[in-house]
Amino acid sequence: CSAMSPAAVARGLVLAVLLVLSPAGAARQARRPNVVLILTDDQDVCLGGMTPLKKTNALIAQMGITFLNAYVPSALCCPSRASILTGKYPHNHHVVNNTLEGNCSSKLWQKIQEPYTFPALLKTMCGYQTFFAGKYLNEYGAEDAGGVGHVPPGWSFWYALEKNSKYYNYTLSVNGKARRHGENYSVDYLTDVLANMSLDFLEYKSNFEPFFMMISTPAPHSPWTAAPQYTKSFQNVSAPRNSNFNIHGKNKHWLIRQAKTPMTNSSIQFLDDAYRKRWQTLLSVDDLIEKLVKKLEVNGELDNTYIFYTSDNGYHTGQFSLPIDKRQLYEFDIKVPLLVRGPGIKPNQTNKMLVANIDLGPTILDIAGYDLNKTQMDGMSLLPLLRGDRNVTWRSDFLVEYQGEGYNGSDPTCPGLGPGVTHCFPDCVCEDSYNNTYACVRTLSTSWDLQYCEFDDREVFVEVYNLTADPHQINNIAKTIDQEILEKMNYRLMMLQSCSGATCRTPGVFDPGYRFDPRLMFSNHGVRARRFSAQSL
Repeated sequence: CSAMSPAAVARGLVLAVLLVLSPAGAARQARRPNVVLILTDDQDVCLGGMTPLKKTNALIAQMGITFLNAYVPSALCCPSRASILTGKYPHNHHVVNNTLEGNCSSKLWQKIQEPYTFPALLKTMCGYQTFFAGKYLNEYGAEDAGGVGHVPPGWSFWYALEKNSKYYNYTLSVNGKARRHGENYSVDYLTDVLANMSLDFLEYKSNFEPFFMMISTPAPHSPWTAAPQYTKSFQNVSAPRNSNFNIHGKNKHWLIRQAKTPMTNSSIQFLDDAYRKRWQTLLSVDDLIEKLVKKLEVNGELDNTYIFYTSDNGYHTGQFSLPIDKRQLYEFDIKVPLLVRGPGIKPNQTNKMLVANIDLGPTILDIAGYDLNKTQMDGMSLLPLLRGDRNVTWRSDFLVEYQGEGYNGSDPTCPGLGPGVTHCFPDCVCEDSYNNTYACVRTLSTSWDLQYCEFDDREVFVEVYNLTADPHQINNIAKTIDQEILEKMNYRLMMLQSCSGATCRTPGVFDPGYRFDPRLMFSNHGVRARRFSAQSL
């Protein structure tokens, strides 16, 4: 698919009508693949987040492929969602946190990025019907950014949640008109409302155009309100007590070191309760998946539809004595589920390649037949991996970047900690700060499973983990790892932080094609960090 002149479009429409009127033409139209993307909110994969989803596992994972090393470039809702929509790293789409000031659904985002998201290209260039339902971006609907009357370009049908995830008492933008929902389970529970809207779309859409659906659930985001039939589920479940649970984060950034260890009994009870409730909310997502797949099957469209299932970021519950949140650089926060089924994908596969959510846009455009060279996307199409192509050249690293959030004043919960911290719990453990600003190279090659991170703070703090020997990232080896590897990783990080498009896909440190010039380093002082700021992000 590509851009066409108005005259060509008119001729194409006449031809399309003639083709569709013939049985052969209808068959050709039907062969264009449909795509469904299900996006959950804050669903981890490292701590058992997929366990409750038995139907999803049977209907997507077992019928397709599970990516075992799927990541997000920023472990926070709005920057991550912007990466999905644009196919870009945060330093290229400029959404740095969940606030309007951080460019989350801001006027600038709407002007500069929204016209070039992959759904906009699907609709305008490829002739897809596009359907959105659920949480879009955390500040969507803000009065200062057009309110719920703003419908982003590229969506034929728009049912977007105002602001952040809720289950009851919310407002939807229905194609730009506000619709208020209350707290009656049978008509208002958001996950079920999204399921019903999706089924309605599949029932009444045009059968002459391929479709793309993006269904973005509130689950398992707080406030973790389960459907009434699931409030008693998982009564004996508690958060996993793995080796990094409730331990002091020694040799880590100060924000991790400030967490009180051991956690109080009340903190542990709180996070266990949250973990259980998160699972309960996911049971309604499991029902949504089942209804959706059944409807596609009844319509005769399942075999020609790709279904992607993923999350916007991971989550932690007690790791390094941090009660609950995301935002951190560790595997539990940056790793997400990614399951795909569809035409040409063999069942019950796993894939260990290093993939990221910046790959979803290029993949879906590739499925639609769009020329990816016409985009400015940083990601890669997963289509060769989905098809099982042999001898695919793939990345061995990607960039993780996050700009910490903090207030100028002290957090009222913990005035003793001074200014700059945020998201603090009653026992004065804070999950974020303005200098929790970092960038990492996450490397997965045949020889190394490594994470290298630099913080933009007064310490210029560095964290390095060898995940082969230390999968739970307990031991920071920044002071003991070979100096040459440190210098190469530092240089690679600087390269990735300034990359755009194809330069984000150049060979990594451990790839055969990698080139390193040590003259570019200040080797006299060890690692040289690239200072990065809101402007550079």
